[in-house]
Amino acid sequence: MRQASSRRSIKLGLAAMALGAPALAQENAILAAQAFTQNCFSPYLTATKARDVLSVAGARHDFYDLEPFSNAAPSPSFGLRPATRGTDRRCEVSFDGDHAALAIEMAQNGLQAEGILKDAPTPETHTPTAGTEMLAARYLNPKRIAVVHVGTRQGPNGIETFMNVERLTPAASQLN
Repeated sequence: MRQASSRRSIKLGLAAMALGAPALAQENAILAAQAFTQNCFSPYLTATKARDVLSVAGARHDFYDLEPFSNAAPSPSFGLRPATRGTDRRCEVSFDGDHAALAIEMAQNGLQAEGILKDAPTPETHTPTAGTEMLAARYLNPKRIAVVHVGTRQGPNGIETFMNVERLTPAASQLN
């Protein structure tokens, strides 16, 4: 696994020289956004798999699942932010640069692909922050709501784009 990662780093380094930094930043953003849309909407994503599939192209991730749908062990919150009140799961990817338009398009495509289409009321625990470009609540089923949040914020290397989905607990979903 480490050898494949090293080869990928070398290829990305060569691509940066050939394409230039802006093209590489766009490629990295696409890879990170794809990792989010292909994995974060799955109820069977585990912390181990999240670590493996979401840390692509320099992306950072935050994941917890306190009530897994599978027989996987619960994954406590380990990110910079504590678990959001009324949620039992967060899957987030963040990456360098302002790629909000791309992130919104990819998030909407992911929701569409998973059939998560029915609007739900946005819970009071989820409000826009500075840099919010998309905040959308959707019913996962009649008893569960997910909230997708996309935007930009200050990150460790300057402006970063974030893509986040949090699953509300059944009780919090019914309050809305």
